[in-house]
Amino acid sequence: MTSSKPPKLAARIERWPIAGAFTISRGGKTEAITVVAEVRQGAHTGRGECVPYARYGETPEATLAALLSMQEALRGGLDRRGLQGAVPAGAARNALDCALLDLEAKIGGQRAWELLGRPAPRPCTTAFTISLGTPEAMAAAAAKASDRPLLKIKLGGDGDGDRIAAVRKQAPESELIVDANEAWTPANLEQNLAACEAVGVTLIEQPLPAGQDGLLARIRRPVAICADESVHHRASLEGLRERYDAINIKLDKAGGLTEALAMADAARALGFEIMVGCMVATSLSMAPAMLLTPQARFVDLDGPLLLARDRDGGLRYDGSTVYPPDAALWG
Repeated sequence: MTSSKPPKLAARIERWPIAGAFTISRGGKTEAITVVAEVRQGAHTGRGECVPYARYGETPEATLAALLSMQEALRGGLDRRGLQGAVPAGAARNALDCALLDLEAKIGGQRAWELLGRPAPRPCTTAFTISLGTPEAMAAAAAKASDRPLLKIKLGGDGDGDRIAAVRKQAPESELIVDANEAWTPANLEQNLAACEAVGVTLIEQPLPAGQDGLLARIRRPVAICADESVHHRASLEGLRERYDAINIKLDKAGGLTEALAMADAARALGFEIMVGCMVATSLSMAPAMLLTPQARFVDLDGPLLLARDRDGGLRYDGSTVYPPDAALWG
């Protein structure tokens, strides 16, 4: 930071209505609750957004408190690099990491990718999510989205063969990836894998619960399997090589873009395909993740498309094509 004034941190909880409802195997919701961090120094303000994830015991209130508790450390000189060792991976660190990087780029008059020495993101195709429901409801949703080149299908366990067959019938040309969100069991795993293979699914996310996925190393995997809940940061990669073919990198899990980029480098060195994913959130959450897209085989940054409205100045979406952020939004 070049300003002589110490940075000032502000944070708040925001609520964003979802268009309809968003349902996965663990339940549904009608709004996205995000926490925004803003770090101001001199005339510049950096912003970052995170989504606390109940799956890992995070709440918006605790995340907000964790962010605000960092004020004195920032005044004392804590920067983005020091943050990695000072705060554990998770939503709070993500918001602050992205805010500090945004601030650093604005003060330096650079784009974030230039600052980091990374390739500039380009327009790319994002998946569009079909929520879990009855085969009939999912087929109707797939029919409406059948012109999109990449669909992500939320599944939930028993009956998933009927669901994925119904979706494929209504979206015959779309590439399909599915996300079981840990809902499959050893009893239905191979049956569900066969159902996905039969309709040409390209990738399956997290079929078994994290910590109970050893069976994936002992069976034939007719479709590539992607780790989501089983992978968080670089330290978790090595143990996944026999069970998974790809990993889903989400900034809220990794604890920010700094770790996510390092994680992507490490994962590719180990032979994993990369998927960049998101929670349901605004474009402020998606914008930093765009820096991962040059390395990603799969991009799933459709969070704003699932909202009733995005924040002003959000990312540009043209159908399923998402464009890099303007500097006014982030980075």
